[in-house]
Amino acid sequence: MRPELVFREEGGLSAPLLVWRLPGAIPTISSGPLGGGIGRHRWVMNTTVPMSYDRDDPGIHLTDIAAEIGLTGPGVGLMTGVDVQRVVQASDDGVEVFATVGLGRPVLAAAPAEDLGELVGTVNIICFLPARLSEAALVNSVATVTEAKAQALFELGYAATGTATDAVCVVVSDSGPLEPYGGPRSRWGAPLARAVHQAVLRGGRDFRAAPTAWLD
Repeated sequence: MRPELVFREEGGLSAPLLVWRLPGAIPTISSGPLGGGIGRHRWVMNTTVPMSYDRDDPGIHLTDIAAEIGLTGPGVGLMTGVDVQRVVQASDDGVEVFATVGLGRPVLAAAPAEDLGELVGTVNIICFLPARLSEAALVNSVATVTEAKAQALFELGYAATGTATDAVCVVVSDSGPLEPYGGPRSRWGAPLARAVHQAVLRGGRDFRAAPTAWLD
């Protein structure tokens, strides 16, 4: 499931975005500002916006972007300040994962409240599983993605579990036997965890070597 690279104008600059066109309206779970929750969607989009982005209606903005580039029907939309052309792909036993990794301000989830300032960073993870998952397994798969991401950050040397603006989308099959589990030792959760771990690990190394933020 390879993404299509598209460019659009954002703030007077040419902004890249990635689009995955799905084979029909198939099951997804996402924390993205557009198409979040459990649903059926026809496309997934991960778009770069300036680090100065300050709109408080990202769902509406993503809907407008989708229409602008000709996407129709229900879809999932994610945003990041990272140049999505630096996407990292990893696969394991039929599971495909794509991650855009920005670690400008990694944080611990249960750390005391603080002012994060302007440099936040975002890790967006889009996953494709060739299996049909129950709703409980879909929810469990998001936890598995998050655990694998945190493991990668630990191995990179960050005292962090992610950033304050991370998002995830898991896309699954619409046919086949219903899989009841999505945890890291389940049939499909295990390769999902390994692929996410590898993608975030490589993306984190790339970020440290050359920060990938799309600056305006």
